[in-house]
Amino acid sequence: MSDKRDPVIVMATRTPVGKAFKGGLSQTRPDDFAAQLMRKSIDRLQFDEKHLTDLMLGCAMTEGEQGYNIARQITVLAGFPDDMAATTVNRFCSSSAQTIGYAAATIKAGYGDCILSGGTESMTLIPMAGLHPERYVNPRLKDERPSYYMNMGQTAEQVAEKYGVSREEMDKFALSSHQKALKAQEGGKFDDEIIPIETTKDGESITVKKDEGPRADTNLEALAKLKTVFKENGSVTAGNASQMSDGASATLVTSRGFAEEHGLPILGRVVDWSVAGVPAEIMGIGPIPAVKKLLAKTGKTVDDLALFELNEAFAAQSLPVCRELGVPMDKVNVNGGAIALGHPLGATGGKLAATVLHELKRRGGGLAVETMCVGSGQGFAIMFASE
Repeated sequence: MSDKRDPVIVMATRTPVGKAFKGGLSQTRPDDFAAQLMRKSIDRLQFDEKHLTDLMLGCAMTEGEQGYNIARQITVLAGFPDDMAATTVNRFCSSSAQTIGYAAATIKAGYGDCILSGGTESMTLIPMAGLHPERYVNPRLKDERPSYYMNMGQTAEQVAEKYGVSREEMDKFALSSHQKALKAQEGGKFDDEIIPIETTKDGESITVKKDEGPRADTNLEALAKLKTVFKENGSVTAGNASQMSDGASATLVTSRGFAEEHGLPILGRVVDWSVAGVPAEIMGIGPIPAVKKLLAKTGKTVDDLALFELNEAFAAQSLPVCRELGVPMDKVNVNGGAIALGHPLGATGGKLAATVLHELKRRGGGLAVETMCVGSGQGFAIMFASE
């Protein structure tokens, strides 16, 4: 039975995902391409911006060009009204997914009716460890829990060893990600969610229209030749890990009553969300307890899900997550994942939401879970229902 205070999603868009350092967005500030995305998305929806009360924006590395409450800078750059508030949210890789959760909770509790959420990240400008990683390290924590600061690739090697995931399995998973992503691109599966970004690169005007990561020349032979970089005789390579990327995402969350009153199209409902903590050195398994908690809260099972959208931080963790949860692989990332499409950290959660919500709509409805591992040892999961 529907409720007027149900949190629903009426818009889910994203920029194309650009390759870090050399892609189409690599010479553009993250606040600039995010502002353009949000301005164009609201305009395309033909929605009166005076109703926007807040922007909840995810960003993983909030310093440099991503500092100074980047969310507020984006609302001003986008030309939104000055009375629209803005806050920046950080749960590392799941930051923009978390903003959807926070927006939904705010609306469900009656503290708002129309909240813009999303995320932005330029891995070109702000590296994953930040501009001054040595300043983040707490000396006592480093002495007592040195694994807390373990490189993400090293944590993936730990997971692969713990769960017995072979290099061959990882490479096959990576190849499948590219194949599905290419098929989705060719079939126009991302057209409804992508907003082209007009910018400049090397002094010339360009329009970035499509994700830059998927490679048609990827094959098992090429993947097998790649060197492991995080552990001697290890199994994690650049080919079976997510790509460093630049991009932004935008999601408009409203109450059901507000959407109906203003004639907004409902893409889906936020059913519930959950977070969980795990040891930092095996952070990649974070989705396992997060999804289990979510399913328990909602009274659902994996069998009830039409789609399972998992952030492919590494094939090394993606495979154990699916196995431990019992998710059939034909439900997992049906349009490819981060290994092929890229992972712009704080923007990825919103990107995944856009992809899975539009796919649910094409399939005529159903339930989906989006889930992500989170650096430092966490997991996030959120459930959507398409109506």
